[in-house]
Parts: sequence; structure tokens; C-alpha cells
Amino acid sequence: MFIVQHNDSNARRSRFTIADGIVFCSGNVANTRPASIGVQTQQVLDKIDKELALAGTNKTKILFVQIFLADIERDFAGMNAVWDTWTDPERAPARATVEAKMANPDLLVEMVVTAAL
Repeated sequence: MFIVQHNDSNARRSRFTIADGIVFCSGNVANTRPASIGVQTQQVLDKIDKELALAGTNKTKILFVQIFLADIERDFAGMNAVWDTWTDPERAPARATVEAKMANPDLLVEMVVTAAL
């Protein structure tokens, strides 16, 4: 039987779901805003670390990350500077980075993660 585990759910979303050994995290954004891309990226990555730990996994098991930047030309290098200190270059996940209009104009970055247990 296929079971989906929903965690920290409300009417619109679950913080993360787990199905068949895969963790699907909702989008994570920074709590401090306005703030620089470096500050926001670090806060997002810290939230991802905590979320993955709650799910029973960690960043070395990330399969794919979707990164949304409000202004890719302005913020790509700054986001990558923080990202590069967080990831293990031997275990970098698959990744896509795109520019997107954010739900709040003070948000600069949002990340969506899929990881194995």
C-alpha cells in the first residue's frame, strides 16, 4: 500500500511530505526581510537543514533543488557564494535556478528541495 505522510499541514500546504522513501519539501524563504541575498540564502539553507532533519534525512541526500531568484542577474553570484559553502562539492544535488516573481517584494530567494530518506 502506498502511504503519503503529511507533516505540519494546514489548509494550503504541508511543510513536507514523505512518500516511498522520498521527502518533498515546500518552498522555503527567509524570515528576515528586507535583507541581502547572502543573509536570505543562509536563512533558507538553515531552514532546509532543520526540515530535512525533522524528516529523518540530511543535505547529503538531496536529489534535486529548485531555486527561484527575484533578480537572477543581480543575485545569482551572491546566492552561489553562500550555496557553495553549504554544499559538499562531491555530493552536489541536481539543481535548477530560475528567475521568478516572488509572493512578497522583499523576498529574494526561495528553494524547493526533494531528498531521499
